[in-house]
Amino acid sequence: MDIDQIRGAVQATVAAIAPESDLPSIRPDRPLRQQIELDSMDWLNLMAGLHERLRVDIPPADQGRLTTIDALVAYLASRLAQPPAQALRATADAPLELPRVHGLADGTAVTVRAIRAQDAPLEADFVRRLSDDSRYQRFMTTLHELPDAKLKYLTDVDSVHHVALVATVQRQGLEVLVGVARYIVDPSGTGCEFAVALDDDWQGSGVAGILMHTLIGKARAQGLTRMEGIVLATNRRMLQFARQLGFSLQHDPEDRETVRAVRSLVSSEDG
Repeated sequence: MDIDQIRGAVQATVAAIAPESDLPSIRPDRPLRQQIELDSMDWLNLMAGLHERLRVDIPPADQGRLTTIDALVAYLASRLAQPPAQALRATADAPLELPRVHGLADGTAVTVRAIRAQDAPLEADFVRRLSDDSRYQRFMTTLHELPDAKLKYLTDVDSVHHVALVATVQRQGLEVLVGVARYIVDPSGTGCEFAVALDDDWQGSGVAGILMHTLIGKARAQGLTRMEGIVLATNRRMLQFARQLGFSLQHDPEDRETVRAVRSLVSSEDG
């Protein structure tokens, strides 16, 4: 691809993420987020959209400096100029490179990694810190403390049929869990069911989006073609979040309390 084609792909991706924006008025040398309204979820979707459109992975360590269209075009051009085998290998391996450290808009460093059996105390503390409403939305039942069997099930996973990722931060020298996302492969072996939970104090921080984009990348790398989840119909924040991630919402006329969120993991280029 030449520079003009890459620039066109970047502009098309921006237009898809922010269709209300006046694309011709955007200055390519000024930060995008100073010119159009892009929240943290939109920015993650932009990075994911460029990956799907151009087959180029943009590692979190690089994303912070790619604030303008000019910077994105130059970066993507340099990546696409790599030898094909090297570029393909980097893109294919990217979702599996964990742990990854992500810098949030406020400068906070968040680590995303696979959960471990020894994380049981962190998971238990995480669930205790959730508000009653958040715990109910995640587990669809009233509880305060996870039973030992449930705690083991959530943390001692095989990372093949049951994949779980955690987002952690450092607080006074200790690792604190602030978010969890997971999927379980269905009996067909081609789809999976996801769940995600976030510490109440971290709502709107972008952490949930980072977790879900990483989880989707992991599922794709595993060869899964569909991801779905059950969301309470009253959980409007989660329903909006699912829409932003590209999930369609399917209402069951026989069960008005829940909504099924469904997303294909097969990109248009894959057929």
